[in-house]
Amino acid sequence: MARGYSLEQDLRLLINNPKYSDLEILCEDEKKLYGCRAILAARSEVFDRLLYNGMKESYENQISFPKINSAGMEIVLEYTYTGSIKEESLTKDNTVEAFYAADYFQLPDLQNFIMKTIKNTLEKNYSENYSPELLSEFAEKMPLTEDNILLNLLVEEVANIPLNTIEFGRLSIAGLRYLLYSTHEKEKSFATPEYEVFRYSAILGAKQVSNDAYKYYMGQLPTLEQLEQLENSNSVIVENKTIVDYQKVAKELEPLVKLIDFRRIKGRILVNIIEPLGITPSEIIFNVYRYNTLSNNSNLNSTRGIPKMIYVWDETACGSKLIIEDNGEVVHAPINLNSLQSVRAKMVLENKGIFEWDVIVEKDCSSAWIGVCSSENFNYETFAGYQLTGWVFGSNSGYCYNSGNCINNYCPSFGDGTKITVHLDMNKRTCAFTVNGTKYSKVSSWNNLPSKLYPVVSLRYPGRIRIQAHQNNILL
Repeated sequence: MARGYSLEQDLRLLINNPKYSDLEILCEDEKKLYGCRAILAARSEVFDRLLYNGMKESYENQISFPKINSAGMEIVLEYTYTGSIKEESLTKDNTVEAFYAADYFQLPDLQNFIMKTIKNTLEKNYSENYSPELLSEFAEKMPLTEDNILLNLLVEEVANIPLNTIEFGRLSIAGLRYLLYSTHEKEKSFATPEYEVFRYSAILGAKQVSNDAYKYYMGQLPTLEQLEQLENSNSVIVENKTIVDYQKVAKELEPLVKLIDFRRIKGRILVNIIEPLGITPSEIIFNVYRYNTLSNNSNLNSTRGIPKMIYVWDETACGSKLIIEDNGEVVHAPINLNSLQSVRAKMVLENKGIFEWDVIVEKDCSSAWIGVCSSENFNYETFAGYQLTGWVFGSNSGYCYNSGNCINNYCPSFGDGTKITVHLDMNKRTCAFTVNGTKYSKVSSWNNLPSKLYPVVSLRYPGRIRIQAHQNNILL
């Protein structure tokens, strides 16, 4: 494009261009950039004070910023020259540096743009959420203050990801510490049960010590799902033995352990797994035992804050032919699937409370089934209602099924576009449904449901079903 038609395009020619610059900018990584002092001073009061203060910076052609990386400075230059940022300029590798630089030079509009870009990127890329890496980088780079808008966004994002799904190495000790600090004894949404918080913290600490320690604690600390399988099979939960690095691991765990609420962890896990490892101060363990003794039955949930309900289908708990799409919110059956297969959601429904969520039958298949299931001995390759651990009702005549037993005419038949709200009362272990605004009574024979359940659907071609949060979703 010829010059003179677009002010922004013409100004872009000046960015980091030695030909049109009168100032060298030295950055933290020793990279040299170029700028025009008049433009920089006009756009930022910080630059104005630095470059026109009557001191040596006013007449020298070089200025140093030992705490600002060139990646962040390049974003600042682009913004100060043009008033905008190209979408491709911001990446996960320069976002924190850019935000830090925008904060340093007091450019609030640039900070807001970075915030909006990060939020949109994280929402669009559900399966490639890089907020753990950003939080880790942020924790190392910027002051950890509760009024920092980007920090709060990243904490919220990471808090809503189960820690056992974040690969070790993606979230640093410093990032994890701030995450736990920001959610400790606060009513914020959080997706990870407290035992898994301890497990992740201990293994991450061990990884800082040595590969042997990392492998050892990986073996000694099963996930909650593995513990459940071991308990159901009456197997030995864990083989305890002393490891020479336990004191070093305890030292790495020190900044985290006070931010873990051990009262939320089951007593048998404390006794059989955590205490024998010797990496948690005995005073903390003793106080939990004392609390449990004095309180008789603790009403604390196993997860801190407000347990996060993740309204997406689980690709790891899905029939082999079913297809999950739309960031996990939709499941549909391909044309070659003529028999029913099942899929459960990622959200775990346990402890006390009332759980509600919506299921939209976007495309019926004359036999779409909606309800709940237990993970124990559940087969996703077939119909949930024929299984001992599946409780569903269907679009065909509104029948209810569990373990092959049928309740006729629970509600009228329904088809394409039907909105179903599931009402699961874990206090009474019962389930009821609302169909297109009409609420029906609890299913009479489903009066002793298990203590841990998942949303589930069964479908075949051409079925297509969406799961989402209920507008009036509550957790009591």
